[in-house]
Amino acid sequence: MEHFQNESDINFEIIVIDDASPDGTQEVVKQLQRVYGESRILLKPRQGKLGLGTAYVHGLKYASGDFVIIMDADLSHHPKYLPSFIRKQIETNADIVTGTRYVKGGGVHGWNLMRKLTSRGANVLAQTLLWPGVSDLTGSFRLYKKSVLEDLIKSCVSKGYVFQMEMIVRASRKHYHIEEVPITFVDRVYGISKLGGSEIVQYLKGLVYLFLTT
Repeated sequence: MEHFQNESDINFEIIVIDDASPDGTQEVVKQLQRVYGESRILLKPRQGKLGLGTAYVHGLKYASGDFVIIMDADLSHHPKYLPSFIRKQIETNADIVTGTRYVKGGGVHGWNLMRKLTSRGANVLAQTLLWPGVSDLTGSFRLYKKSVLEDLIKSCVSKGYVFQMEMIVRASRKHYHIEEVPITFVDRVYGISKLGGSEIVQYLKGLVYLFLTT
């Protein structure tokens, strides 16, 4: 936050979407608003857990810029990578810049072996069936041109963990220009990962759906 406030040529806002989480997120955001101002940090809560795709739609209603960066707010996606995303977009005029764990310089910290194998296996399977042209389909740390994000959201029907994969696959099919930057994903220090058997089944169903429809 301090870094970007000191960059005179970067105009930005931070939009926090919170689905009534019990971890005190909204109170922390309100504290930050008192320091940085409500025009810089926007809190847009919802009444319950309504899904990732609808969270994007909800946040887009309040985004005033030409570009949107989507990231987890628990520091799994570290803000230190933001300059790399911005620099890559400027250099290539990419429609989408996506963070990847699966190229040189990228990685994962804090996962056990089973979680790493599950994630890698999911990506290999998707690469084999869908040929999306990117190395990391399930990551959610991405920069979009706002107009591109709006277009993709209209095209997507998936919810939950499959949503991120569908977004990037449909972007590839629409021939949007996609670039990648390496990131290290750090597992959350507080809270519990929601990945379980039902999410894996949902992922496999989504993979079959995209294979048949894209």
